Amino acid sequence: MHPFRRRLIIPLLLMVILLGAALWQFYHEGHLPRILPTQAGVPVAVGDEVNLLARLIAAEAGNEPYEGQVAVGAVVLNRVRSPLFPSTISGVIYEPWAFESVANGLIWQVSNLSTATAAAADALNGWDPTYGALFFWNPAKPVSPWIWTRSIITQIGNHVFAR
Repeated sequence: MHPFRRRLIIPLLLMVILLGAALWQFYHEGHLPRILPTQAGVPVAVGDEVNLLARLIAAEAGNEPYEGQVAVGAVVLNRVRSPLFPSTISGVIYEPWAFESVANGLIWQVSNLSTATAAAADALNGWDPTYGALFFWNPAKPVSPWIWTRSIITQIGNHVFAR
């Protein structure tokens, strides 16, 4: 065999292996993108973060009107866009002391996510009934005095929403 041909065999084999790996990955990912852009301006990973957002909505606002559930989702997305908070949905939700339902584990006990998932989708599609709020709380429950230093924008159901 000509020495020039021998030097081409290994790079050609490597290219075939890499191309095969790329095709295998393309087919096993089901042709779905892993990250979806949203109208709210917060790209989300398919499935995981939408489910996490829905769990938070169900745990924090499951007994609130639908608009209040969307509002809780909008607050999370407003925080993702703010430089004051983590830049991902999971980062905002898991930030220490940010949400009572994460601290007490209620977020993992909610089972009916159908309405909360729809509310998460509406928030991701850009509906923000809070007009840019970064905080919410129930004034009837004991809260840190610090939260009352925030400017209240609106009230939906039992929650007030503030910047």
